[in-house]
Amino acid sequence: MNKKITIHPYSSPCGELMLGSFDNRLCLCDWQSEKHRGYVDKRLKRILKAEFEEGISPVIEMAMAQLDEYFAMKRCYFDIPLLFIGSDFQKKVWNNLLGIPYGKTISYGEMARNIGMPKAVRAVANANGANAISIFAPCHRVIGSNGTLTGYGGGLNAKKYLLQLEGHTFQILL
Repeated sequence: MNKKITIHPYSSPCGELMLGSFDNRLCLCDWQSEKHRGYVDKRLKRILKAEFEEGISPVIEMAMAQLDEYFAMKRCYFDIPLLFIGSDFQKKVWNNLLGIPYGKTISYGEMARNIGMPKAVRAVANANGANAISIFAPCHRVIGSNGTLTGYGGGLNAKKYLLQLEGHTFQILL
């Protein structure tokens, strides 16, 4: 195994992230507090047949610059080349995330209908939970059918922060 996934930490206003690139594409933007971090790391290493190596790459530099702009409210979309690592179903869900506009939310049920599998709500929720490219593939924009904030890898406070950054207001207690 001599392939490398270049990784680099990024401090966001709502939590610590780990960015990763492979083959000139972003394959990782995951919360350091994420309880499933080990699973994500193992999946990436296993499927890509690669190991992590701390460093910097042009894609990571671009990702950091775009995240800085996003958190400064100067960017509403990202144009980083992404590399989704997972099952075909997961990739279908993650690609669907890319179609959720900045400042909008949808429910897991809506997302299941969008991918043509209206009964797969739990599977869609699980795929969202396995998303290794948070923020860029905006799983924070997926909420419960009753409008509540539901699980998020960075924690519900981070999800609330991101949605409020994008213009949402929530009168709920976390």
